[in-house]
Amino acid sequence: MTVPGAEHVAGARGPAAPVLADVILLAMDRAEETVAAIASARAQQGIAKHVWIADQGSRPEALARIAEAVRGAPDATLIRLDRNHGVAGGRNRATALGRAPFVVALDNDAEFATPDTLARAVAVLEAEPDIAALAFRIVVFATGEDDLSSWGYPRGLLPRSAGSFDAATFVGAGHALRRDAFEAAGGYDEALFFTWEEFDLALRLINMGRRIRYRGDVVVRHKVSPEARVGWSGTRWHHFVRNRLYVAMKHGASPVALLPRFLAYQLKGLRNGVLRQGLAAGPDALAMARRFRPAPGTEHLYGPTPSARAYLARTDEAHRGGLFARLRAEVLGGLPATR
Repeated sequence: MTVPGAEHVAGARGPAAPVLADVILLAMDRAEETVAAIASARAQQGIAKHVWIADQGSRPEALARIAEAVRGAPDATLIRLDRNHGVAGGRNRATALGRAPFVVALDNDAEFATPDTLARAVAVLEAEPDIAALAFRIVVFATGEDDLSSWGYPRGLLPRSAGSFDAATFVGAGHALRRDAFEAAGGYDEALFFTWEEFDLALRLINMGRRIRYRGDVVVRHKVSPEARVGWSGTRWHHFVRNRLYVAMKHGASPVALLPRFLAYQLKGLRNGVLRQGLAAGPDALAMARRFRPAPGTEHLYGPTPSARAYLARTDEAHRGGLFARLRAEVLGGLPATR
């Protein structure tokens, strides 16, 4: 598929034969890690796949190094986008490049833990058609321990990180999506740019009656590099608070009902030295919510259905503990390390 603003740089212009999985990576500098991530994806065995790399603004020397890694490759394609579209927009464009029924996303500073990780992930989706998204276990590359900066689930579920459970979201560093469900849900909301884009998509998938499944036996090793990341002292806390409030309003919450959450974020921001970011996030979230219009055909996916509410209560709220436990863990604690 042609993606506006995308220029072919290196590798095949597309797979020579139908593939079962499209592996997508977003690149912006960090050439050494990106080349290793590409090599990890290309080395996956036991499944027909194609690797799509969407570059969003690497410096010329970094882009050249990434291009060299796929030059002449029949199973990989490097595309340069016209600008940085963020995580949400970049993934939408990378996904649109392929046609495989399953789309597997890998961070460009991560690698598949074993040569059959991709095949096992797709096998899970093939065996359970109601799963729309498969969340991988993310571990620290150097130690193999759980990467807590990539733990997007209630802390009460952390002891089950090696197991399997239904979840309310998935983590971007490593996951798989069923293409037809992704497209029916309208893809990622590009207004989010980064943070909470997976949760927003997951809510729509759950409203479709589909499941999000975490599998601790499908593993990605994450290098947790601080290079080129937006820290909490920059704009990350603003995006975090703004996007979470915006997602809630998109899905039916009123600004008045969100006031306790907004105040809790301000307390957390005050304790962590980022109060100004959090205060500005409220008006920005309101403005985003006023501008939001669902993609045609997806209007019914906003505002949780009764079955979706029950699903979220069972998979998320039930594992967060009581009020005081949540205050201690989610409001009074420090900010997590940036991913």
